[in-house]
Amino acid sequence: MNNNERALHTFIGETNTAHDRLTALLAHIDDHSGIAPEDVTWGHVGSSTHVNELLGEIMEFLGLHCE
Repeated sequence: MNNNERALHTFIGETNTAHDRLTALLAHIDDHSGIAPEDVTWGHVGSSTHVNELLGEIMEFLGLHCE
């Protein structure tokens, strides 16, 4: 296996890991982070805001724009 083939193999592995993480993240968000509506606090709002800030950094890093 040459260097390019190793890089491709590693890239595919990293892409699969990212996909698995995104799938888990979407499931967590779809479940409203496991929080019942009557239990939501401003702490939860802060955590959600922080998650969105981190996701925004990823989007910016990748050169993607979301409104």
